[in-house]
Amino acid sequence: MKLDLVHDVQRAYRKLVDSLSRPGIVSDLTEEAGKLETGNGCLPATWIMAEMLLDTEVSFKVFSERETQVTQWFKQMSYAREAEVGEADYIFVLRDAQPDDLLQALQAAKIGDLRDPHFSATLVIETESLYGGTKLRLSGPGIQSFSSAEMLLGGNWMDARAERNAEYPLGLDCILVDASHRLLALPRTTQVQAEEDK
Repeated sequence: MKLDLVHDVQRAYRKLVDSLSRPGIVSDLTEEAGKLETGNGCLPATWIMAEMLLDTEVSFKVFSERETQVTQWFKQMSYAREAEVGEADYIFVLRDAQPDDLLQALQAAKIGDLRDPHFSATLVIETESLYGGTKLRLSGPGIQSFSSAEMLLGGNWMDARAERNAEYPLGLDCILVDASHRLLALPRTTQVQAEEDK
């Protein structure tokens, strides 16, 4: 069955909005991403995010061993333009990126300014799984008390993200996707701590 670029992407968008408004909720994109084949350099869920987010009005940057291949494909698919990490509207950090690439992306991404906080970047981050691995405690708007999450994602990304999001409304929004077509959103307003810190 082929991906419907209207209905499937709209359905996936509603799931993304749900995850953004209720951080900690893991959305299942199997119905949409399951229609895609792997082999284009990124996870099917990332492909859905690219179809949803990229167009002629925005720019993007890819971190991957196959950066050239994926960048070319995104450009052909969406007519979005490639940009340096500090200028990109969307930053895709794929599973095969170098260990320090996520940290570099978080530290260099634009966070907007007080006049235009919406001129900030959104990161789409691939992880092997959104179950198992590091246990996280989430708090902030959209979460009644606290929420829990898990992910297989290494590196000191939480501190870097917290530093960039310290001056609300400036900051970065993060969308995490995994190999099982799941999605977890971490808006800039969400505080993230490793469970052992509590």
